[in-house]
Amino acid sequence: MLKLRHIFLKINSSSGLFLVLLLVFIYFSFYAVKGERGLLKYMSLSKEVATARKISAQVSQERQEWDDKVKRLSSESLDLDTLDEQARLVLNMVGPKEFVILDSDLDE
Repeated sequence: MLKLRHIFLKINSSSGLFLVLLLVFIYFSFYAVKGERGLLKYMSLSKEVATARKISAQVSQERQEWDDKVKRLSSESLDLDTLDEQARLVLNMVGPKEFVILDSDLDE
């Protein structure tokens, strides 16, 4: 503790050295906060990573839904109701003795 006090007294006695150390401290402090790899950049990148993870989760869920639809249309597990539904949607046709009820509240 005595050595540390002696160093501070020596720095105060030579104002040039104190000024240089102060400027070095300010320089590194500024770039630690606002530099290319500083605190503000880290917080910005953290937000981007969180957003990217959220988008990735949404895309993964959508991909899983598409995989399920494709699996149901594959030749190994052909679901005739799904095939009929898709054919009617693509061809936009119904049978002569059928009727269609359109519901705008349905989500696909």
